[in-house]
Amino acid sequence: MNAGFVFVDVPGIRWDAKYATWDNFTGKPVDGYLVNRIVGTKALVAALTMAHEKAESLGFGLLLWDGYRPQRAVDCFLRWAEQPEDGRTKARYHPRITRAEMFEHGYVATKSGHSRGSTVDLTLYHLDTGELASMGGGHDLMDPISHHGAAVGEVETANRQHLCSIMEACGFRRYDSEWWHYTLIDEPYPDTYFDFPIG
Repeated sequence: MNAGFVFVDVPGIRWDAKYATWDNFTGKPVDGYLVNRIVGTKALVAALTMAHEKAESLGFGLLLWDGYRPQRAVDCFLRWAEQPEDGRTKARYHPRITRAEMFEHGYVATKSGHSRGSTVDLTLYHLDTGELASMGGGHDLMDPISHHGAAVGEVETANRQHLCSIMEACGFRRYDSEWWHYTLIDEPYPDTYFDFPIG
């Protein structure tokens, strides 16, 4: 692993690295994800530690879906988008747009902020039950319902607002098209896209 990067090992923060599994929009593990772990810059981990403490005060914990993303994984997304649609993941992840339109609408990028190591995809879980908080749409649902300000239920709106306020208070900025996506404002490598594998 590159200097300045570490595994996210913070007591109470859970993870499910979706791109290391078959449970993602490509339908299979993605290049560069050799283990189901989350990696990020040391600055990201410090900020997530603060965010977890704030979440705990509200009765929540954090669950991470992605952090650092190797450039080879982004390249894998590009190759996948050029393949014919097989319908296996479309209904769940991009029901109203084509694979190519994922890039046009900004849901997937040819150069991802994740590859700089200080962007994270995450959600909240309830500390008392361990269940994920309802957010009105799942991770990587590429649809307007995933945008901040989308018309979702009262509980879902409140949960999205909780996550946003926690993250923004800890030095992150949100991505308006994805309620789960946050980038550290003072990221240590703002112009570098890394490609070392996660393993």
